[in-house]
Amino acid sequence: MTESQHVEWKRSWRDEYLKWICGFANAEGGTLVLGKDDRGQTVGLDDAERLMEEIPNKVRDLLGIMVDFNRREEDGNVVLEVVVQPYPYPISHRGAYHYRSGSTKQELKGAALDRFLLRKQGRHWDGVPAPGFEFSDLDREALHRFRELARRSGRLDDTLLDETDPVLLDKLRLVENGYLKRAAMLLFGRDPERLITGAFVKIGFFRTNADLLYHDEVHGHLLRQVEQTLDLLLTKYLRAGIRYDGLQRIEAFPVPRAALREALINAVAHKDYATAHPIQISVYDNKVMIWNPGHLPEGWSMDDLLAKHASRPYNPDVANVFFRAALLESWGRGIELITAACRAHGAPEPNFRWDAGLWVEFPFAAEVLGPDSDGAGTVVKTVVRTVVKTGEKILELVSAHPEITIPEMADRLDLSRRGIEYQIAKLKRDGRLRRVGPARGGHWEIVE
Repeated sequence: MTESQHVEWKRSWRDEYLKWICGFANAEGGTLVLGKDDRGQTVGLDDAERLMEEIPNKVRDLLGIMVDFNRREEDGNVVLEVVVQPYPYPISHRGAYHYRSGSTKQELKGAALDRFLLRKQGRHWDGVPAPGFEFSDLDREALHRFRELARRSGRLDDTLLDETDPVLLDKLRLVENGYLKRAAMLLFGRDPERLITGAFVKIGFFRTNADLLYHDEVHGHLLRQVEQTLDLLLTKYLRAGIRYDGLQRIEAFPVPRAALREALINAVAHKDYATAHPIQISVYDNKVMIWNPGHLPEGWSMDDLLAKHASRPYNPDVANVFFRAALLESWGRGIELITAACRAHGAPEPNFRWDAGLWVEFPFAAEVLGPDSDGAGTVVKTVVRTVVKTGEKILELVSAHPEITIPEMADRLDLSRRGIEYQIAKLKRDGRLRRVGPARGGHWEIVE
């Protein structure tokens, strides 16, 4: 036997070991073994009978809990086992909260203490009321966009979607005792970062890990973050490879759009927003990496996450709204959907690993890689000889259909309206496109 999540060895008793008992009680329970050294060798106790009377009283008086004892003899020496049960409510030692993690004891502070206390109360971070965030701070465009998505999904009754904003938010469980919850601030707030530091997405294009070429940040409510980030990845950071099937031109991104979308939605929905770190997306010539600062469900390993599992969202209120908008499933199938999307498009399967959060790495398909001088696979930018930018696609549409509307462009190019507006604004700034006449009844002109 070795020291572990549930076992700790001590040569003798010291009152400071009450912190270890506190840690066991706050975690999964465990056993403090007195009379063994750090290597697990039995050294015995000379005062076992006295300790069996003193320790329960000290535990009761300072921690407010009860413990059990096992008295055993090993190699002629007495060993005491202090058996601690896990407690459903938080246990403190002189005002401090300790927690057993692996074979170590930690004092919980800051965001970790906040998560622990909420979990012991059966609550989640996104379900806490947010005083100082008012209905006047809501973004009407975000609520309108949610209604559009939810109506299209059929996962909410039309009668509810036609209700006022306060009634709709209450039915979505985003209001408590008259206060909007943190989830409402993230989902529909005009400026979530006013109260939630780091609630945004960073994207960067890297030549090497130390060589950042350019970057963007996406701010605002969560629906906007999902749509704008996906647009930026597809229109600025990833290049579509072109091939021809007879006369038909076929464009394919190195990572399937469906897989990127699912990974991005999962990152935004399940992020730990208490960490104050943004979601970070690193794009290279041969891969895309998405890092979501978060936590595995208690008692889970990476193997549990990758296997079939029940849905245990880190932010249940955010996940519920995403589900109603058909952005998220409720069956814990995110990783399966990402992998399946890659398989369906003949792309390499993504890699998943845990490092202070979930990393999802999408390696590019082999056809966008070329052999280097040594014959190894490396990136060759000239392999993809024809790159069709979104701006060029817009110009092609405008040339063929001068009266085309922005929503029609969005449908044809499978992008959001906001993404099309971003590209049109760039074309106008570059002096390549102008609008003649009003939004309705006017037309586009390409500037030669």
